[in-house]
Amino acid sequence: MATLTDIVFDSSDPPNLARFWADALDDYRIRPYTQLEIDRLARQGFTPETDPTVAVDGPGPTLFFQRSEQPKTTRNRVHLDIRATDRSLEVERLKHLGARTRDVHDTFTVMLDPEGNEFCVVDLSVT
Repeated sequence: MATLTDIVFDSSDPPNLARFWADALDDYRIRPYTQLEIDRLARQGFTPETDPTVAVDGPGPTLFFQRSEQPKTTRNRVHLDIRATDRSLEVERLKHLGARTRDVHDTFTVMLDPEGNEFCVVDLSVT
């Protein structure tokens, strides 16, 4: 058997997209930078603000955001679903963080993160 440990997103701006998802999800935070990691990045010409691979840790799989020079051109083949007790409030909160609404359905709302990746906000009562 295998265990899901990480979900990896290609991104044109990993630090920015990581901040969005860290703010969007309960109990998720950008992985703290140790001095050793800051020194490693500096040797490569990067800082935490320009890091080409940023980790967001939480109670579930780690989310990794890695730099990709190729733009997103089509719909995602895989997307995240997040549950909310009050979907309309959650949609508004996510909009303030930089998401956009793509379309609204009876029990879920399809949204786009700041780089256009689709995700759904699902009513908590839907199983």
